[in-house]
Amino acid sequence: MFCYQCEETAKRQGCTVAGVCGKDQDTAVLQDLLIFQLKGIGLLAEEARKSGIDTKEVDTFVVDALFATLTNVNFDSQRIAEFIYEAQKVKENLLQKEVKAALDNPAVQWKPEGDMEALIAKGQEVGVQSEVFGPETEDTLALKELITYGLKGISAYAHHAQVLGYTDDDIYKFIEETLAATTRRKEVQELVELALKVGEYNLKTMELLDKAHNETFGSPEPTPLSLGVKKGPAILVSGHDLLDLYKLLEQTQDKGINIYTHSEMLPAHGYPGLKKFKHLVGNFGGAWQDQQKDFAQFPGAILMTTNCIQRPLNSYKDNIFTTGVVGWPGVKHIGPDKDFTPVIERALELGGFPEDREGKTILTGFGHKAVLSVADKVIEGVKSGRIRHFFLIGGCDGRKPERNYYTELAKIIPDDCVILTLACGKYRINNLDLGNIGDLPRLLDVGQCNDAYSAIKIAVALAEAFNCGVNDLPLSLVLSWYEQKAVAILLTLLHLGIKDMRLGPSLPAFVTPNVLKVLVDNFQLKPITTPQEDLKAILG
Repeated sequence: MFCYQCEETAKRQGCTVAGVCGKDQDTAVLQDLLIFQLKGIGLLAEEARKSGIDTKEVDTFVVDALFATLTNVNFDSQRIAEFIYEAQKVKENLLQKEVKAALDNPAVQWKPEGDMEALIAKGQEVGVQSEVFGPETEDTLALKELITYGLKGISAYAHHAQVLGYTDDDIYKFIEETLAATTRRKEVQELVELALKVGEYNLKTMELLDKAHNETFGSPEPTPLSLGVKKGPAILVSGHDLLDLYKLLEQTQDKGINIYTHSEMLPAHGYPGLKKFKHLVGNFGGAWQDQQKDFAQFPGAILMTTNCIQRPLNSYKDNIFTTGVVGWPGVKHIGPDKDFTPVIERALELGGFPEDREGKTILTGFGHKAVLSVADKVIEGVKSGRIRHFFLIGGCDGRKPERNYYTELAKIIPDDCVILTLACGKYRINNLDLGNIGDLPRLLDVGQCNDAYSAIKIAVALAEAFNCGVNDLPLSLVLSWYEQKAVAILLTLLHLGIKDMRLGPSLPAFVTPNVLKVLVDNFQLKPITTPQEDLKAILG
């Protein structure tokens, strides 16, 4: 195996024996083979559209299969093999519709035959470092991987939108045509332009998901939530899928079970359509990398709706369930019918917390509509000098000690600055008491990584209000990344022309020195240094 798609990749070069994430070699190479299959589907779907052939079933499958290959989503090699066989059915259905033009491509020609060992052997042939589609330079290979990881990020957002009934044919078309494009010889400049196009389409996808969330569950409102616990049976919900949470809340209503959010599900408390359920009582635990500690201490059932799952410990393996595209060998899975009865029964059996326990109260729910509803106060604060600068400190969290940088930076930012945060990176700073500037809290939790569109919307609206470009605002982005949704968001910010971003805790292993030079020269992208040095450079 060779995998370097996440920030924590081994030695900052690539995982070759097993993934730092917990992925074994078999699963890793099967995911490579699934990507190979999806490129074949991309080629056929591209030709099908030229002939006016409907691709709706193809579109949904491609998005779900891509999502399954994100870091910390699916570790079950048998489930990945099922995706590979399903991909073959999709290819054959397209071929039966007289889609012939791409027949000479190896990703179209190949078909799965034999047992699991045969699949694994093929996966080893077509992995990240192979030249199955022809010779590559170090830079073109890196850019094609950057593009592929961006597509994985788009697929995650598109998946969440499509389960809520929101789709966009243009987004699916772009994903499939771009998968096809990665099989062809391209020059560096062409690939840089295509990577920025991925950013453009990720923006469209995040906008679609924002619409889906706001129209389905209402627009987020500033909401206090408890970090304490209540006596009684309990279910902990982690991941990102708000529809899964909603269905679980419906199915547990009046059953005497308290529902808690974990990690990226925390922002659910800001949505009117979710917080109306009185048994959604609070948030338990921290970011994804703390889940083994958090889950071991939770006396109830646990539901993983999306990434980021870690290897379940024996102490809670019988209590955890997966659903959607998430998978771990030996963990009970809730199918597409979303009947959470087994989760509910396990929660009742375990009994939950023996008594109430008080906890700190924090705020969430500062989506773009909430922030822009007080835009006049924000603008007046800037013009009066009470607000000197805005910082966006957020993104993915992770295990490395270097990520303490983000906490230390937030602590030393002056009191006349506002901090926006989002994604699980919020857990580095959301327990800090940063006070207010007037009526405005200094720390505003914009939401999940799925809500990155809100942060962009806020920045663009402020630029319009001040009649300037986003780069002219007193705004600095200090971002943390871990997986491929963060890659897609970074490409979106680059597509928008946003400059002087700081990225950490380390730069992507798949970005070569030449590609990095392009990003530095064109966008002044910077690695983080120390909190003190970076703050001095930002504020002068």
